[in-house]
Amino acid sequence: MGTFDELGVASEQRSLMGDSECSAGPSQDQQELRQRIAVLEAELSQARILARERDLLEEQVVQLREANENLVLATVSAQSLRDLAEATNRRQTEFLAMLAHELRNPLAPLSMSASLLGSLAGSSVQLSHVAGVVRRQVDHMAHLLDDLLDAARISSGKITLSVRPLALAGALDQAIETVAPRIRERGQQLDVALPDEALTIDGDPVRLIQVFANLLGNASKYTRDGGRIGLHAWREGEQVVVQVSDNGSGIAGDMLPQIFDLFIQGPRSLARSEGGLGIGLNVVRNLVGMHGGTVAAESAGEGEGSTFTVRLPLSATLTPAPELPAGPSTAEGACRILLIEDNVDACDTMRTLLELAGHEVAVAYDGHAGLAAAQARRFDIVICDIGLPGLDGLEVVKRLRGSEGADTPFAIALSGYGQNEDRERALGSGFDRYLVKPAAPDALLELVGEAREVRQGA
Repeated sequence: MGTFDELGVASEQRSLMGDSECSAGPSQDQQELRQRIAVLEAELSQARILARERDLLEEQVVQLREANENLVLATVSAQSLRDLAEATNRRQTEFLAMLAHELRNPLAPLSMSASLLGSLAGSSVQLSHVAGVVRRQVDHMAHLLDDLLDAARISSGKITLSVRPLALAGALDQAIETVAPRIRERGQQLDVALPDEALTIDGDPVRLIQVFANLLGNASKYTRDGGRIGLHAWREGEQVVVQVSDNGSGIAGDMLPQIFDLFIQGPRSLARSEGGLGIGLNVVRNLVGMHGGTVAAESAGEGEGSTFTVRLPLSATLTPAPELPAGPSTAEGACRILLIEDNVDACDTMRTLLELAGHEVAVAYDGHAGLAAAQARRFDIVICDIGLPGLDGLEVVKRLRGSEGADTPFAIALSGYGQNEDRERALGSGFDRYLVKPAAPDALLELVGEAREVRQGA
């Protein structure tokens, strides 16, 4: 058994060990607690990040939804604008066609009257001069209407080409024939230089003649009386080059880059003696482009003249398509003609023209009267306006063609509507030929002669 001192020392040691163990226990719990707190803080931080990302995603979803709504609205708006533009363009084309029809109606009797005045003038120089002035101004008005309509048709893609191989020289000769009266009237000199080689191009003869006649007409218009105009053509590689030059008013340098734009004209005096709408050269550029060619303008400046150069590809076909023979003369025999036209002045003037050519003419001023007259008596030829009151010309000819056992006459449509679809609709209704007002008297008489030959050969 130990002494008191030993027992005291051992008890003190146990007490110290117990204290030590008690102090170590709470420290471990605190460490675990701190670890759990750290884990929770990390999880909370991650949750906050996820919450921010969620808020960001929700914001982006809202933005995308708004963008999508705006895109839908923009698409609908763009489609609406496109539809509106197409409708506006369609209405513009229809308006121009109607405008041309309404303006051509009064031009028709003026044209016929001018021709009659010229034929009745006899030895009167004054009357012949007056008739010539009226005729030229009517032709000028008809040309402006054609340019306006062509510009509208090209912009709406409604012009189609009837392409075939044709002789370049023939197209140029007909263009010269078109503008020759004006050149002679102004005392201008036209120098023509065509190649000896026969050059063939692929094109629509009517449209290419229009291109060259337009360029020659412009050269005459902007060249003073007594001036010089040049028309030269040659082969250059696999292309033909046609150049129209003049020593006229020229083109300012700032105008050259836009001279072929629609409604663009150089400076004009208050008198506007040159006239025009700023359409012709735009039509030229578009028609040449539709033929796979190019046109360019050159000028040294105002008062220095100008040069227009057209380049077109040569045809792979060496021989041009044969030209259709001209219609026979109306002097070879008379025809019995029914004229149906609601414009009284135009109808009576045309009747006088046909009667002077030796034909027997009956008239009707509306569709019902015209159909009744055609069914009551045999006629060789019916010349019928399209826009008739009561019964339009298309229906008149349809009913006339549908009559059983009827000896149907040769039908010529006469209308102020000059678009391709109007022509096709008339021919599909039973008309044999289609003339656009104001029809040239010579063209009308030539068609009458052709109709007589068809009737005699039937």
